Amino acid sequence: MSDVAVVCSHLSFSWPDDTPVFHDLSFSVPPGRTGLVAPNGSGKSTLLRLIAGELRPAAGSLTISGTLGYLPQSLPLTAGLSVAQVLGVDGVIRALDAVESGDVAEEHFAVIGDDWDIEERTRAQLDRLGLGALALDRDLGTLSGGQVVSLGLAAQLLRRPDVLLLDEPTNNLDAAARHRLYDVLSEFNGSLLLVSHDRALLDRMDRIAELDGGELRLYGGDFTAYQEAVRAEREVAERNVRNAEQQLKREKRELQQARERADRRASNAAKNLKNAGLPKIFAGTMKRGAQESAGRSGQVHAARVDEARARLDEAGRAVREEQRLSLELPDTQVPAGRTLFHGEGMRARLGGTEVFGPDGADLIVRGPERIALTGPNGAGKTTLMRLVSGDLAPEGGELRRGEGRIAYLSQRLDLLDKGLSVAENFARSAPERPEAERMNLLARFLFRGAGAHLPVRVLSGGERLRATLACVLCAEPAPQLLLLDEPTNNLDLVGVGQLESALNAYRGAFVVVSHDERFLAEIGVGRRLRLADGRLTEVAA
Repeated sequence: MSDVAVVCSHLSFSWPDDTPVFHDLSFSVPPGRTGLVAPNGSGKSTLLRLIAGELRPAAGSLTISGTLGYLPQSLPLTAGLSVAQVLGVDGVIRALDAVESGDVAEEHFAVIGDDWDIEERTRAQLDRLGLGALALDRDLGTLSGGQVVSLGLAAQLLRRPDVLLLDEPTNNLDAAARHRLYDVLSEFNGSLLLVSHDRALLDRMDRIAELDGGELRLYGGDFTAYQEAVRAEREVAERNVRNAEQQLKREKRELQQARERADRRASNAAKNLKNAGLPKIFAGTMKRGAQESAGRSGQVHAARVDEARARLDEAGRAVREEQRLSLELPDTQVPAGRTLFHGEGMRARLGGTEVFGPDGADLIVRGPERIALTGPNGAGKTTLMRLVSGDLAPEGGELRRGEGRIAYLSQRLDLLDKGLSVAENFARSAPERPEAERMNLLARFLFRGAGAHLPVRVLSGGERLRATLACVLCAEPAPQLLLLDEPTNNLDLVGVGQLESALNAYRGAFVVVSHDERFLAEIGVGRRLRLADGRLTEVAA
């Protein structure tokens, strides 16, 4: 086995509008499992596409050790394809069927090659990913988003690549599908390079590759070890800044003292020369000598100040910017036990089909409960959230909402007016607050200066979530019940951390749909509900 899986040498790439992405990027990735992390917009997916050959670099080269498999975030698959076609086994299976029927034409054997066990291997791979019930002739258009992702992974694994690239492979997967993916990847014998914000998956990696500032750095160990290393780096960098600041103060003080001493010496020398009655030519020579000596001393101290200032600048550049939110949201406080929502026998239809069982669904939410709503994809979790919010009218049952405001953050994050700026949206949410107070609150959500006046349409997913949270949590009146539907989808790791900070500062009740167990643990979920097969049940937290 080669000692490197991927080698990148002096890679440069820009988009057609000349927006630069990489310039002279070089790195090598060892064999094993590597997780690639970076803020959204840093070029993670672009880098995978370059490695996969989907994009051509403007300069530089990429070398792969062996064969390559690639599963993009958005699969270019269309309805009308069969499962067998997506897996790439339809031709071999047709040839096998022909041979079994007695057709021994040479072209069939050429197609089969060494894949006489392809059906068994295909079935085994589908079983491992929870797709064992799929017929090979089933149309792709009838599958859920999660099934399509799992099918795409099965297709890559059947090819047995030496290097496998995965871009956010757990997006759209429910909890059961995620754990199956974890198990399958643990059995993969090749080298793995994946982009993900799934911390449970990243904790199964051998190393973390961080893409930041146009450079890629490798950290040995899993994601937890990477976080500890980054924390240690930040502490060292901040200590270096403090030391550099103190050194700069000392050098400035010594420079000032040197100037004062020189001034005193010059003054004393002038008096002495005057009193000594020396000829002017000698007095001038001595005065110039004293001035030159003082000048040299001043230059030395000034140079030391410049050096200290340069060291401070360098130390400052090494400090990682802390982007966690620091919030206090006392206006969201809800008295314990206050009923915020009470639904009995709730019924709803989706595509003409009853979502819940014959007795409907019952749900009571009291303040300040923190509830996780889990269950397989397609079970009706979003439908239930829309019933609670009032976004969807029930087909039957009784619903009672408390006096407190309910805010619903859908997967689309469509609460904001995209044509307005962040500050303008915030003003509409909290018109009674003075402008200075609104700007101070936006700064707590990391929208400062010109950033507060950016149009919503140009914001990244994480920025849009922060803006939405600011408008929702600081609105007047503040919501007492917050509904969040898959809020970590399409967020980078920084964005997930910011969301956790906001929810930990929130004092009301919330119901959150998520398959991210680490996220649910970080936000202090104390009650769990599971919706499956039309039944909403309480499960152990």
